[in-house]
Amino acid sequence: QVQLVESGGGSVQAGGSLRLSCAIFGYSYNVDVGWFRQAPGKEREGVAAIETGGSSTYYVDSVKGRFTISQDNGKSTVYLRMNSLKPEDTGMYYCAARWSRNGATWYLPETFHYWGQGTQVTVSS
Repeated sequence: QVQLVESGGGSVQAGGSLRLSCAIFGYSYNVDVGWFRQAPGKEREGVAAIETGGSSTYYVDSVKGRFTISQDNGKSTVYLRMNSLKPEDTGMYYCAARWSRNGATWYLPETFHYWGQGTQVTVSS
């Protein structure tokens, strides 16, 4: 059973930075790991994803150039570095994992099987 534990959320002012971490337990094969966020009253949105068995990364257009997804050498932790944060980045951030598949579906939460508990990110103007 794959388990995911997020950390690193918090409250910052616009223009600030945060780094989210997703610790991954209980897997032995390559997985895709995605970061999703959900604001009150809105649908869950794919923010970024990484193929832990390769080098491919994916980003939603609104965060390109500001957010960076990466993994540690042991592939047991995936990070989301968020710079130049905006109030519209506010939401609950979740990491999720699935067995590696076509990267074209990275932004679809229904294709991910395992989810963390979420960490809150609040950006004030």
